[in-house]
Amino acid sequence: ASASWPGAGRAGNLAALLQSSVGDEEPAAARRRPPQEGTVLLFPGQGSQFVGMGRGLLRYPNVGDMFRVAEKVLGYDLLSLCLRGPPAELDRTLHCQPAVFVASLAAVEKLHHQQPSVIENCVAAAGFSVGEFAALVFAGALDYTEALYAVKVRAEAMQKASEAIPSGMLSVIGRRESNYNFACLEAREHCKSLGIENPVCEVSNYLFPDSRVIAGHLQALEFLQENSRKYNFKRTKLLPVSGAFHTRLMESATEPLAEVLKSIEIQKPFICVYSNVDSKKYMHSKHIQRLLVKQLVSPVKWEQTMHAIYERKQGVEFPYTYEVGPGKQLGAILRNCNLKAWKLYKHIDVSEDEEAEET
Repeated sequence: ASASWPGAGRAGNLAALLQSSVGDEEPAAARRRPPQEGTVLLFPGQGSQFVGMGRGLLRYPNVGDMFRVAEKVLGYDLLSLCLRGPPAELDRTLHCQPAVFVASLAAVEKLHHQQPSVIENCVAAAGFSVGEFAALVFAGALDYTEALYAVKVRAEAMQKASEAIPSGMLSVIGRRESNYNFACLEAREHCKSLGIENPVCEVSNYLFPDSRVIAGHLQALEFLQENSRKYNFKRTKLLPVSGAFHTRLMESATEPLAEVLKSIEIQKPFICVYSNVDSKKYMHSKHIQRLLVKQLVSPVKWEQTMHAIYERKQGVEFPYTYEVGPGKQLGAILRNCNLKAWKLYKHIDVSEDEEAEET
């Protein structure tokens, strides 16, 4: 099997991934392209997983090898968990992060098989939270096996941090006049009145205009739900996650991730990859190492990232965008951030294939 994405030369033949053989091929995407020829790949994050994902991907080259490598790295049968569940196990932080990572890169294999030009013409990539690791593997900055090990360590550390304090994440659809920071401040004051020291309640994801995820102590989130009208929130919903990701309640998870990232080789990406922390392009390996750790305790600036990727002068055409991995959440967000860009969006399915999709 040949390398399937711009940076796949890093990993050599996927069957030999456990040796982490490192190639030094020049990127195929070196020449500059007009925007309408270029493509953008978006990699989803935790919460997009579902039982049955991966079923439509096993026929494509390398995908079986990717899951076999995953079983060795993780110590359990990831493919079986993806295909058969049970859902409660797949949804646990320590399982779903590696599952979304592998399923997303397997979707890249499918896309490469069906439309190789999309991969060859890719000019930019971004991933939501754990999706950043898949985006960086795709771009040649990280080796597949080493990145998967880093994701395993990250997921276990985040699970452990989550279990230490009753905390969670609240999805909020607001209005133009909503003041999220003031709402979080009052929720923290409420927690202090309950005797909670150093309460946490802050915006942890910027999704699209008037949509945020707020994370922190459960008591703070319950306060926001009860007072949603006061803060001009149209809708609030507790997310089915185990903790307050992307806040300082994840502080204890930073050291294990920092240690593993120090031990693996990180290279400059072949294509532009945008960071969740500041919505800017990663510049070099130390930058990647630092920001992947900082990301755990910083809000995901996805709305800002969408603006950075798709901002262009009037009359300049938009690139084709592909969401690779489970779910269509990033497409829905893109529609709310930039309708013109969304019109050129496609999703690469990871469950059952339609026969019509065969090329």
